Amino acid sequence: MTGSQRLTVKKMNCGFTLVELAMVLMIVGLLLGGLLPTISSQMEQQQTRETRKQLDEIQQALIGFALIKGRLPCPANGSTASGDESTTGSDSSLTCTLTKGALPWATLGVNETDGWGRRFTYRVSQGATSNFADGSDGTGASCNIATGVSFQLCSVANLNVLSTSGGSNVATNVPAIVVSHGKNGLGAYPAGGGAQIGTATGDEEENADDNNTFVSKNYSTDFDDLVIWLSPNILLNRMVTAGKLP
Repeated sequence: MTGSQRLTVKKMNCGFTLVELAMVLMIVGLLLGGLLPTISSQMEQQQTRETRKQLDEIQQALIGFALIKGRLPCPANGSTASGDESTTGSDSSLTCTLTKGALPWATLGVNETDGWGRRFTYRVSQGATSNFADGSDGTGASCNIATGVSFQLCSVANLNVLSTSGGSNVATNVPAIVVSHGKNGLGAYPAGGGAQIGTATGDEEENADDNNTFVSKNYSTDFDDLVIWLSPNILLNRMVTAGKLP
C-alpha cells in the first residue's frame, strides 16, 4: 500500500461524516421531542399532588386555629410581603380589614405557595372571624353566644361553591374557602406579594373575583383551579367535641 493510500484510509476512519452527524442529531432530536411532553406531564402531576397535600394541611391548620382561637383567621393582604392575617382591633373588637386575599400562611404556619410557586387565595365568611360581642350570630339575629367563640351553632356562613358559574350547588353556607389557581396561575398572588396574576375568565373568574361564589370542578383545558372549603358541619362538630361549643 502506498503512502497516499494509507492516508486516504486513515481519513476515512478518523470520525463521522457531516451526513452521519446530521442523522445522529436528528435522531436525538426526535427522541428528546418525544420525551419532553412526558416529562412535562409528570412534573405537572407532581405539582398537582404536592398542592393537594398542601391544601389538606391548610384545611387541618384552619380547624386547629379555630379550636385554639375560637374563630377563623382573616385573610392576608396578597399584595404585600407579609403572610400575617390583616386585622384591626383585638379580642372582642377584632375585625378583618379584608374578607378575601391571600391565605395567612405565616399565621397558620403553612407553606406560602402552591406547587407552582404562587400564593393561595383565601376567603372567609365575616361571621366566622369575630367574637360576636353584640350577642348576635353575625347577621343580627339573636343567638345564645358561647363566650370567646365567633361561629355558633346558630351561625350562618355566606360562601357558596358551585359546579360551574351559575350552575348547581356543590356546597352552601361555607365558612372558608381556599384556592390554588393551578398551572396557569390566573388570579393568584405571586410569591412575596404583588398584583394578582393575569385576568381569569369563565369559571376561573369566579375564584378570582370578590363575590361570595366559587367554582369547583374537574380539570379541563380552561379550568385548572384546585379548591377546598371547610364544611360547616365538620367544623361545628369539631368545636363541640373540643368543648368550644355547648
